[in-house]
Amino acid sequence: MLSVTSVEKITLSRRIRSLPPALLLYGALAAGVALTLLPLLWMLAASLMPAGEANSYPPRLWPSAVTFEHYIALFTRLDLGRYLLNSALLASATTMISLFINSMAGYAFAKFRFRYRDRLFQGLLAAMVIPAQVAMLPLFLLLKQFGLINTYWGVIIPGMASIFGIFLIRQYLLAIPDSLLDAARMDGAGEFRIYWSLILPLCRPILVTLAIFTFLGAWNDFMWPLIVLTDSSMYTLPVALANLLGEHVQDTELMMAGSVLTVLPVMLLFVALQKYYIAGIMLGGMKG
Repeated sequence: MLSVTSVEKITLSRRIRSLPPALLLYGALAAGVALTLLPLLWMLAASLMPAGEANSYPPRLWPSAVTFEHYIALFTRLDLGRYLLNSALLASATTMISLFINSMAGYAFAKFRFRYRDRLFQGLLAAMVIPAQVAMLPLFLLLKQFGLINTYWGVIIPGMASIFGIFLIRQYLLAIPDSLLDAARMDGAGEFRIYWSLILPLCRPILVTLAIFTFLGAWNDFMWPLIVLTDSSMYTLPVALANLLGEHVQDTELMMAGSVLTVLPVMLLFVALQKYYIAGIMLGGMKG
C-alpha cells in the first residue's frame, strides 16, 4: 500500500513530465499572439512618429517624440472625417437591414412548412461556392438600370441579405421547440408578433454574432464601393485611404494614422461584443 508521501511523489513526477508539452504549447501561443500584434503595434507607433522617422534605418519601434500632427492633418487638410462618417453610415445601415431580412428568412426556413422549402435552401447553400466577384458585373448592370450607381443605396443593397446569415440564423432557430410558437399562436399572436416579440429576443446571441460579421464586412469592403461610387465626397474610408496612398506615397506616418482610424473602431466593437460573438458561434455550430 502506497504511503501519502509516495502518492505525492508520483503526482509531482507526473506533473513534471506533463510540464514541457504545456510550456511548448503556451510558448507557441504566446509567439503567435506576438507575431499578430507586432504589426498593429508598429502601425500605432508609426502614426505617432514625426514625419520621415518611420522610414529611417534601422527601423524604429517607438517614436522619438510622440506627435498627433498626422491625425490632425487627416481631419483638417484631408477631410477624413467625412469618409469616416460615410463608412459608419453605410456599415450601420447595411447591418441593421441585413439583420432584419436575414432573421426573417432564417425564421421562415426553420419554422415554416412550404413546398420546395428544403430544395430552395439547398440551392442557396450551393450558391455560396460562387465567388462574389463573379456576380459584380451583372449586379452593377442591374443597379445601373435602376439608377443606383453613385448612390449610397447602390452600396447598401448587395449587403442587405446574405446566404451565410440566413444559414446561421436558421441553424440556431432549429433548436427552438415548435410547441413554444404554437402556444403563442393559440394565444392569438400573429406571425409577425411572434417573430418580433419571441424569436428576436431568443436569437440575441446569434444576431450579435451576425451583426459583427456584417459590420466588419461592410466597414472593410473596398472593391464594391470603389466600383459603384464615382463622387469622391461619397467615398468610404478604405477607398479614400487608397486614394491618399497614391497622393502621399512617401508619407508613411500619415498612412499609418489613417490605418489606425480604419482598424480601431472595428477592434473596439469586436472586443466589446466578444462574449456574444463566441457564444453565438458555439451555439450556432451545435444546432441542427
